[in-house]
Amino acid sequence: MQPPVLGLGRGAQFGGSLEDIDSAANVDMGDESLAGHHSPGRRSARGSDRRTRRRGRRPRAGGFGGGSAPAAPRADAVDADACREAALTLLDAAARSSGALARRLVDKGFDTNVVDQVVDRLTRLGLVDDQAYAQDLLRSCLHRTMGERGVLSEMTRKGLDPGLAAQVVAQASREGLFVDSAYELGRKVARKTAGLDLKVRKRRFWSAGSRKGHSPGLLNQVAADLFVSDDSLD
Repeated sequence: MQPPVLGLGRGAQFGGSLEDIDSAANVDMGDESLAGHHSPGRRSARGSDRRTRRRGRRPRAGGFGGGSAPAAPRADAVDADACREAALTLLDAAARSSGALARRLVDKGFDTNVVDQVVDRLTRLGLVDDQAYAQDLLRSCLHRTMGERGVLSEMTRKGLDPGLAAQVVAQASREGLFVDSAYELGRKVARKTAGLDLKVRKRRFWSAGSRKGHSPGLLNQVAADLFVSDDSLD
């Protein structure tokens, strides 16, 4: 009696060819897959369907990639009193330039002509003062050891008129305020990098000075004066 062949499926029991045995084994595997887990092909198709459905979904408002939903139209968009109250509320929260205040009011849905009238009125009353705001912003930037280019960029970002910003920055430059700021930054970096390799210390100072908007010539001057060894202050 010939011993049975194990593990080759039903076709092996009848002494068929290798092709028959392979075919029978594949049938057995297919039966087991259908009886138990889903086949890889079906899983792949299902995963593809899910990915297709996900790609077709509309992003949620405010979610990743969706951005914020546009503000609903205001019923009082041309109401000067409502616009003035909104402006005073914004000014109570923080000092603002006329440009920044106007931009916020427009973002809130007020008509641009009404916004211009309200901001002009507040400026005449002295509640909005771009010159004073520019000086305050300059002092804040110098306290953060910012340079000429950095201060000019910050003033523009805060909504100040470019001409006024350039005038204030030019005056500060003539008074040597940015030189003082660069040396103060250099002393801070020198203290923090004491004991490190001189090249590393200079590189960190240059990196900090560039981020804060100091000119390359001024950074060279400060580096030559303060970074000549591995000590904290030279």
